[in-house]
Amino acid sequence: MLFPNYQQQNYRYQVVKRGYLHKGKRLHLCNTITFVFMRTTINEPLPDKEECTSSLKNALDALSVINGRWKLALILCLMQSSKRFSEIQHEMTGISSRILAKELKELELNDFIKRHVYPTTPVTIIYEATGYSRSLKGLIGELSAWGGQHREKIRQSMRKQS
Repeated sequence: MLFPNYQQQNYRYQVVKRGYLHKGKRLHLCNTITFVFMRTTINEPLPDKEECTSSLKNALDALSVINGRWKLALILCLMQSSKRFSEIQHEMTGISSRILAKELKELELNDFIKRHVYPTTPVTIIYEATGYSRSLKGLIGELSAWGGQHREKIRQSMRKQS
């Protein structure tokens, strides 16, 4: 057993610092491997199995709904203003019509966007963000901040390598 007194003394391991090893030092995956410095804290209550399972299910549900290359970008695009299909496609370069239609349908199914059909000739369809999609604003802000930190960390490690 790796930690023999784990259950008896109720240890919890927390990530203190992350770093990268260059290729050739120990095991490597692609060009780098992540290693983690850990700090132990004694006598903090560990979450029970049900709490862990519930938290994991909630996180997986959230990830399955917003998973995909374009979903968060579409939500952000429609949070700015309501748009027609062609306006969305023009604003989001690199997405095909088929993928855009699929992503919009999935977002509509999950109540992140609303589709308004106007009986004109030709038919006008306008997509807009719902109040429910606006609840993701804090999450998107946190993801954006973390992404910026991660990008900067990778840039610094690449500078150190060269």
